Amino acid sequence: MAADRGEQALDNSLGNPTVPRILLGAELRRLRTAAGISRGAAGYAIRGSDSKISRMELGRISFKPRDVADLLTLYGVCDESERAMLLELMDQANAQSWWHAFADVVPTWFEAYLGLEDAASVIRCYQTRLVPGLLQTEDYARTVIRLGNPTADPVEVERRVALRMNRARVLRRSRPPKVWAVLDEAVLRHSPGGRGEPMRGQVEYLLELSRLPHVTVQVVPSHRGPRYADAGAGPFSILRFPEAALPDIVYLEQLTSATYLDKAEDLDVYATVMDQLCLDAIPAPDTAGLFTDVINRL
Repeated sequence: MAADRGEQALDNSLGNPTVPRILLGAELRRLRTAAGISRGAAGYAIRGSDSKISRMELGRISFKPRDVADLLTLYGVCDESERAMLLELMDQANAQSWWHAFADVVPTWFEAYLGLEDAASVIRCYQTRLVPGLLQTEDYARTVIRLGNPTADPVEVERRVALRMNRARVLRRSRPPKVWAVLDEAVLRHSPGGRGEPMRGQVEYLLELSRLPHVTVQVVPSHRGPRYADAGAGPFSILRFPEAALPDIVYLEQLTSATYLDKAEDLDVYATVMDQLCLDAIPAPDTAGLFTDVINRL
C-alpha cells in the first residue's frame, strides 16, 4: 500500500515537493500509529520532540534522511523495497520547487498553497472583488499588486507579477487541472486603481479562457450575491487532488496569513456554498455574452 502511494506521487508530482511531503508525512503517521508508538517516543528516537514529529506528519517541514531511516526502523519497516520507495519519496519531498526562485516575494504561509495549486486536479474558487490570481492578465496583476503592496519598489512589483504569471502556466500544460471560477458581478464592474484599460484586457482574457475545455467561469448577478457576503462567505478556493490519500483542501486567504481546512465538516459547508453559487450564477454557456457586453462598455 505504501509503495502504491509512493508510485502515485512519483507519477503526478514531479517538480512539486508539496504532495510528496504530505504523502510521506501521512505514511509516517500511519506507520507510527500501527506500531503503537507515541509522538513523544518517536521524537525522542530521532533526537527531537513530539512537535517535530507532528510537523513531519503534517508535511510542514522537510525531512532529514537519518530521521526518516531511524523512524522506519523504529516502526518495524524492514522490507527493503518499501524502505527504498519511502526514501525516494523523501527525496522528492526535499526537492526545490519552481517557486523557490521567488523566495524573496513568497511569504511562508503562501508556500503551501503554491504547491497545492500546482498539484491539484480540480480548482474551484469564488471571488467577490478581484479576478482570481490564476486567471489574471499581466497588466491586471500588476495593478492589483501595486495596490496591495503600496510600499513595494518597482523591482519587487515585477517579481510578484512574474510569480503570478508562472502560476498561470498550469492552465497551459499538457494535463491541466479543471478550473471552475465563480465571480460576483462586482468583479467585472470594478476596475482596480480606477483604470479601465487593464480591466478591458482582463475581461477579454476571461472570455478567451472560458473557451478552454478545462476552464469554466460563471458570474453571480449582483442581486443574488450579497447573501453570501452578509453570511461571512468571502473569497475561498477548494482544491482536489488525484492522489486518493490527500483530502480536499479549502483555502482562505487573509492580508498577511492564510487558513487551510481539510476537516470533512468544513469541506461539506464550503462545497455546499460553492454548489449553490454555481446554481445562482449565470449558466456557463451564457457567460460569454456577459463578457462581450462588459467589453463593449469599457
